Amino acid sequence: MYIIQPDRPDELERIEACGGNVIDWNGQRVLGVLATSRSIGDNYLKPFVITEPEIRIIERTHADECLILASDGLWDVISNDYACQVARSCLHGWMRPRCRSSGGVKVGDERRDGNAAEAAVLLTELAMSGGSRDNISVVVVELGGTCPISRPKPPDGDVETDSLCYSLGTIELADAQF
Repeated sequence: MYIIQPDRPDELERIEACGGNVIDWNGQRVLGVLATSRSIGDNYLKPFVITEPEIRIIERTHADECLILASDGLWDVISNDYACQVARSCLHGWMRPRCRSSGGVKVGDERRDGNAAEAAVLLTELAMSGGSRDNISVVVVELGGTCPISRPKPPDGDVETDSLCYSLGTIELADAQF
């Protein structure tokens, strides 16, 4: 898994060079507060936490089915591999979130149609039930992979993982288990 954390050597050097520090407070955190060193918000931690993203270009394959963009509220409690299995199951219609009703899922006051929206809702539900104490933001983008979607559900509820899902900033799957 590729995550931009404050204790990564190059990030730690950058933070310390501008007068900040990384403190172990229930994990490595910038000034003992934030467990990431790059963020869109958290202006009070500038210049130690920056908004500049690290960009990696990854060539897609025909098997790529989705892109999962999520905050650490999801990734702190659910592994990349598990998130991909869940998203893939929703995209294939094998799983549905609890809040599913006819005509899509209700998100706030709006109704969203499609399996990608259902995958995002189910991942959010799983993060909450997994004990996430952080804010949870999840977007699942269906990429239109060429894997057939008419295959029967795998036996015993197992989900095949022959295609890759990428989370923002991730270039390989983590070994962590949910």
